[in-house]
Amino acid sequence: MMGGRQVNNQNGLAFANKNSSANTSYGTFADASKFGEIIFNATNGRFTLEALKLAKTDFAGKIIIDVANPLDFTTTPPTLISEFANTNSIGESIQHQYPKAKVVKTLNTFGMTLGVNPKQLNNGNHSVFVSGNDESAKAKTKTLLTEFGWESDNMIDLGDITGARAMEMYLILAVRMKMLFGESIFNIKVIKS
Repeated sequence: MMGGRQVNNQNGLAFANKNSSANTSYGTFADASKFGEIIFNATNGRFTLEALKLAKTDFAGKIIIDVANPLDFTTTPPTLISEFANTNSIGESIQHQYPKAKVVKTLNTFGMTLGVNPKQLNNGNHSVFVSGNDESAKAKTKTLLTEFGWESDNMIDLGDITGARAMEMYLILAVRMKMLFGESIFNIKVIKS
């Protein structure tokens, strides 16, 4: 289920119609948060906390996979929103706002088309980062990443949810590379000795 602010959001309804099946639907943020075992936070990072409040729930026991980024697009190139740089992150802020939720940060360091289909670049041989406080939630997230096509050897677990800071700060480099390359299908590969 895709969720949005309004029950009659044209983009959300078009998505549900385009991908119509017995398992595809659209509703409000509250509808989607009740429906899903795993919630993807794919909101604009500037408005994430406000958008999640519209779900009108404490997300108790739910896994929230946070893919949002704290970018301020009023500058060129975009910069990090100051409240989410160095000592905080969107992932941590979600975890603080919803302590009963299991927040996992991942899939935020590249374009989403690559995130759900990693094999379109170097046959999937590149890195994805994961962080979160709950080990079982990270394990379920890693299983989902495997279903998307990620190899477990390419999943780098950065530890607890404070690892989200590094993942979000990486965006400044990723934005510069996107400007240089003129495309969003690129990533890095961490190589260890």
